[in-house]
Amino acid sequence: MGKNAAWSVSSCKPGNGVNTLRDDDLETFWQSDGLQPHLINIQFQKKVRLQLVVLYLDFKLDESYTPSKISIRAGDGFHNLKEIKSVELVKPSGWVCVSMSGTDPRDTFVNTFMLQISILNRIPRQPFQFTSTEFLTYSTLR
Repeated sequence: MGKNAAWSVSSCKPGNGVNTLRDDDLETFWQSDGLQPHLINIQFQKKVRLQLVVLYLDFKLDESYTPSKISIRAGDGFHNLKEIKSVELVKPSGWVCVSMSGTDPRDTFVNTFMLQISILNRIPRQPFQFTSTEFLTYSTLR
């Protein structure tokens, strides 16, 4: 389904744009170069039915940029996007599947021209932990 869409991102670091987001290499990734929220926009020429959004996330490979909260929005275009799902993530590692089904059991898919994935929060960078007494003495500045 993604091959039939126009993809764009809110910003990217050089060499880490839409191409690395869309390639089949799990070692490459998109990296934003702006303030949050970071956005992935997927626009279709005709209305499509989406049941599932699948993302590959790996906290171990990219701990400082891994999302901790995402919002998935759908609509006819930027002017009327509505949130379909909000998902909290805890150190994800691998394929994350987000169902587009609603609260009504009959709503198993979303009809849309546009999908937007918004990275609302990312996992905070963990401070380096000193392990020796000698290094601990230099852990704060005076």
